[in-house]
This record gives sequence, C-alpha cells and structure tokens, in this order.
Amino acid sequence: MKGKLFFFAGILFCGILLAPLGAEDDFGFGFADEGAAAAPVSSPVSGVRIGGKIRAELLAYVDDSNFKGSFENTLGNIFSGQLEFSASGENADGVINLRLKPVFDGTSSPIEIDEAYARAYFGSFSIEGGLRKLTWGKADSLGPLDVVNPLDYRDLTSITDIQGMKIALPMVHLSYGIGDFSKLEAVFIPWFQGHRFDETGHWIPAEANELPALLTQGVSRWLYDSRPPGISQAQLDGVTAGLSSSPLGVNYPDTHSMDYAQGGLRFTTTWLSADLGFQYYFGRLPRPAVSLAGLKTFWQQYATGVPPVVTPSVVYNPYHQIGVDSAMVLGGFNLRAEFAAHITEDLSGEDGAVYNPFLAWSLGFDRDLLWGINVNLQVNETVRLLDGGVMDNPALDTEAGKAITSTRFTGVLSKKFFRDELELRTAVIWGIEDQDVYVLPGIFWTRGDVGLEFSGGVFAGNKQGELGQYHENNFVKLGLTYTF
Repeated sequence: MKGKLFFFAGILFCGILLAPLGAEDDFGFGFADEGAAAAPVSSPVSGVRIGGKIRAELLAYVDDSNFKGSFENTLGNIFSGQLEFSASGENADGVINLRLKPVFDGTSSPIEIDEAYARAYFGSFSIEGGLRKLTWGKADSLGPLDVVNPLDYRDLTSITDIQGMKIALPMVHLSYGIGDFSKLEAVFIPWFQGHRFDETGHWIPAEANELPALLTQGVSRWLYDSRPPGISQAQLDGVTAGLSSSPLGVNYPDTHSMDYAQGGLRFTTTWLSADLGFQYYFGRLPRPAVSLAGLKTFWQQYATGVPPVVTPSVVYNPYHQIGVDSAMVLGGFNLRAEFAAHITEDLSGEDGAVYNPFLAWSLGFDRDLLWGINVNLQVNETVRLLDGGVMDNPALDTEAGKAITSTRFTGVLSKKFFRDELELRTAVIWGIEDQDVYVLPGIFWTRGDVGLEFSGGVFAGNKQGELGQYHENNFVKLGLTYTF
C-alpha cells in the first residue's frame, strides 16, 4: 500500500512540476488526447454548443432452431439518443455527453452520463478532471495498451464500437506538450470498475451461469482428493451431498475505495517516420478471478465438530503493465503495433486466485485495395507465463482449463459507392483457440445528417467458445439516425 501511495504522489508531483514549465506561454495547448479533437490554442468564450444523435432502431434476435418460422425475441426499445453539450473559453472547456434510452418499467433512469469533464490549459500544460474515456495505444480495435477504461459487454450487437462500449471513470488527467511532436501524460483514477457483463438478458456469459456449479463440483472433487484417513466414505458422501443441495454462492467486492486506486504514465513522440509510445500503468485486471476462503481449514473444522464454511469471492487482481507501441506508413500500409508485459502478484504461477503474469501484443494495418475496397486487419494475442503451476481444478485455479494463449483476429472489409453515400461493410472477429467466429455484415447509407443502416450478426463455430456461446443470439437490425 505504501508503494502505491508513493507512486500516485509521484504522478501528482510531476503535474505540479510541469505546470510552471508552460506558465510563461500564452494560454492554449496544441495537443489533444489520442482519439480526441485538439483544443484551440486561444479563443474567446463561445458559449454552449449542443449536438448529438437521435436514433430509431428495430432489433430482432433470430433463433437458429426456428429460423424458418419466426423471430425468437422482441423488437425492444425503438428510440435511443445522445446529447452532447460543450463550452470553451480562453483557457478552459467543458464537456457533458448524455445517453438517452427509454425505460418503461421505472427500474432505472432514461438518462445516463456517458462523459462529463472540465479541462484547463496553461501553455503546454493541461489538466482535466471528471468522468472520462481515455484512449491509450495505437490499435484501431482494442489493443493491449488501451487499459484505462473497462468495457460494457451487456450488448454485443455493436461490439465494433469500442469507444461506445467504454465505461467512463472519474479521473484526473495531466498532459504536457514537449516541442511539436512529443507529449507526456499522467492519469489518476481513485477507484476501480471491472468489465460489465449481462446478468438477465441475452448476453449472459456462460461462465457466469456455470460458475456456482463449477465451484461446487470443484470443491467436491478436492474433498475426495484431500480426505483425511479418519473420514469414512459415508461421512464424505454426506458432506458432498450437502454442497450439491446448496451450491456455493459468490460474493462481490466493493471496489469504490482508494484501496482500488489506479494510475499511469504515458510518453508519445515521433522518431524518423514512426509515432512511438511508452507507458507504465498500475491497476486492476478488469476480468474477475475467484478466491475460496475456508478450504484449507475445512477438514480441521470438520474434525472439531464446527460446520465448515467455504466462501467463494470475486477478486480483481492488481497488476503492473509496461508497454510500447508504434505506428508508421510503409509501402502504402498503415501499420500499428503494440506490446505489453503484465506483472501480477503470482510470480510463481501457483496462486489459483491470481492470474499468472502474461504478455500481450497486437499487430494491425489498413490499406486501400483495388476498386476502392478498404481492408483493416488486426491480430491480438495474450501468452500466459509460468503455465506449469496452473492447476486443473476450477475451484482451485481461476485459469484451470484455459489455453496458454488467446489469439483473436479482427478484420473489416468495406467498399463505398455513389460519392461515398453508400457503404457495404463486413466485420469479422475470429477466435483461434476457441475455433469460433462472429460476422457482422451491413449496408450503410448516409446523406448529410441522416443515416440508414441494415445490418446483422451471426455467430458460428464452437458453441463452447467465448464467441460461439452466443450462437442463439444471431440478429438483424434496421436503424435510422439523425445527427445534429
């Protein structure tokens, strides 16, 4: 904990040192966050600007087994929208983005804050705070260095919209421009949010549904394997029968505290013809692990007549990331690459409640081919280290039964017609180890501020894979969007 406090104090101290470096310059800052528009160097107060989108959409899930007959589910809420408010002055600006979605049963608000933050400029130094989505790294689709914001997986019909899937977090973000081509950034996030997964709808992960049963079976297996000599078969059968009749429930932690604070540093520059980035990040892995309390003392308690209690809990593992990325144009190809090492607390590879250290990399490119066809391709892979210590019992090891590598190809093929008003586009996500695929074809027509969309999604391959598990969620979608 002391190390964490020293690290975060260092980030804030760097910000204090950087501020006076640009204080003698005129107000204004020539850099913007990667993926965001650059702020004006100097401009008068312009008042509030309002923009956004209004969307009408019909979405239907098609059940493969009943494809000849009917739609499996509902058309859902037809209306959705976005409202974007911004204001800027000579040395500051502010942004509030809202999502609008009708809720007819009173369970939640129809208005959700997507982002809301203020930013101030002092020469080459800027500071911003609020609910923010921050993009780090060079990858087009999600790369290993884009770790600041978790993702919302509760609706995979728009999985190619990474920015839309990101969950804004409260943060303080400092940035300092060094010359014309370099930038130093620091970010501090006071608490933690993991990835969000569906709990009641179409997109519930099979892993979440099966977790209580897997843990119960794994504990029963461990009890058989670890039974002390004095425990009879009848006693053992009674214990495991009790577990089967009352499956283990899972506890979730409260991560909204400074114990879960995160932070990082990033430096970007240009060298020769390449854009380079280097970063360090300390945070929590957004995918949960499971810890079992009471397992080691189970038979000791049983021997003393105390009813043993096994309590599974979700844990979010802390980790350090060191990463580098690069982007360049070579032979007509727009190339992007990222590489990162993730160091967790399980340096022996034998702690089942902690993910092993792992490496992650991505390589991608985009290029215009013949006849105006554009291709965008990216491969992402993670490689688990210290794999020899991973156990085969899911109750004892979060990574039990999972491949040492996870490789995924993401490709987009598109072609535009009629002065770019009509676009045919197909996105494909292919999981190599799972042998499954997700295909999203679509026709998109845009004229001025109005857009029409007819698209769909098809899952195929291994039905036990991370993508293939949604084989009953094939869908078609018709949308009308007005942008203002």
